[in-house]
Amino acid sequence: MSKTSLLPGFYKLSPEERLRVVKEFAGLTDEEAALIGSMRGLSLDLANRMIENVIGGITIPLGVAVNFLINGRDYLIPMAIEEPSVVAAASNAAKMARVKGGFTTSATPPIMIGQIQLTKVIDPYWAKMVILESKDEILELANAQDPVLVRLGGGAKDLDVKVLHTLVGPMVVTELYVDCRDAMGANAVNTMCEAVAPLIERKTRGKVYLRIVSNLASKRLARAKTVVDKNALGGENVVDDIICAYAFAAADPYRCATHNKGIMNGIIAVALATGQDTRALEAGAHAFAARSGHYSPLTIWEKNEDGDLVGTIEIPMAVGVIGGATATHPVARVCLKILGVKSASELAQIMAAVGLAQNLAALRALAQEGIQRGHMKLHARNIAIAAGAQGALIDIVAQKMIAEKRIRFDRAKEILEELKRSSTS
Repeated sequence: MSKTSLLPGFYKLSPEERLRVVKEFAGLTDEEAALIGSMRGLSLDLANRMIENVIGGITIPLGVAVNFLINGRDYLIPMAIEEPSVVAAASNAAKMARVKGGFTTSATPPIMIGQIQLTKVIDPYWAKMVILESKDEILELANAQDPVLVRLGGGAKDLDVKVLHTLVGPMVVTELYVDCRDAMGANAVNTMCEAVAPLIERKTRGKVYLRIVSNLASKRLARAKTVVDKNALGGENVVDDIICAYAFAAADPYRCATHNKGIMNGIIAVALATGQDTRALEAGAHAFAARSGHYSPLTIWEKNEDGDLVGTIEIPMAVGVIGGATATHPVARVCLKILGVKSASELAQIMAAVGLAQNLAALRALAQEGIQRGHMKLHARNIAIAAGAQGALIDIVAQKMIAEKRIRFDRAKEILEELKRSSTS
């Protein structure tokens, strides 16, 4: 029997029941399931070896988005995030997208860019030509730094050189193009850049300063597309409303920042669950959105001849399934097992599809009832907790606020006091 991520009523189950479903879907061991369920996935000793000055840890809720069909395969998507409504929104959007086949994705080769900054050259364009003429020698030296990566089919594949005119004079920047295979690759790229810097200095008689990876991974792109049935959305008028909301983001960077933030809600939640460098992903995505000189949406929404909604996304996706926190954090390893991914490319494509789904859900909510209606219902429990509710009182306070349509901290405090008085009278 084939596995499916289409799980009606999944959100109604208890956390323990949901974990049993995920355990069966992903083939988790008892130990792996217990690791997630205990919410104590990282020991103090291991944390102390991962970063400096460790004093403890912080737990972020780990949820699972359901209903995702990507390239004809069902996925359950682990998402680590503190914000309510994100996981529910992704699941709902994925369900609507399933009607016409879900998401189709692709990715470019996993090429990262390393930059070597050459300064103090009198004739920068001559230096550029010298570096280009030395390309084979530079690539050979770079690849000598990581023979394992080369043996796996990766390594430094090419380079380019550009001249920048800056506030402190001309700079000649050599850009190494490194195929990182299934690693994110920052460490490998940085090592290569540092190794070839002295050679570039000798060839050009200049001075190298920075030697580091670029987080604008414009050659490592993930793409996803979907056709969303107009009836699944609520009618062709909803399609038009979503496109109108997208047009606002395309025209105005103030709206666009929030548009793209919503996309990254989904992507970063998956990244955090799987131990990725979330800061690199954010920086790369927003820089890519501004590459034309105008800050633009990472997604595009159109209407096809049938009146259905068509969505696409293209985004830099520097992720890995080996090395870094992905290899050291035990919960990250289990999350990768839940996804069932075999390569960094597959993970990148899944994350692009999640970003597209997240954006679809946000635009539909914005264009219809407004973003707060659903979000605040889910946020009501957080407000109840902040007001001091515990145990069963959390849901009682939350439900009363929702019924009154007064989801506020002060009202939560009032309800809590009323309940306490009634229980003692």
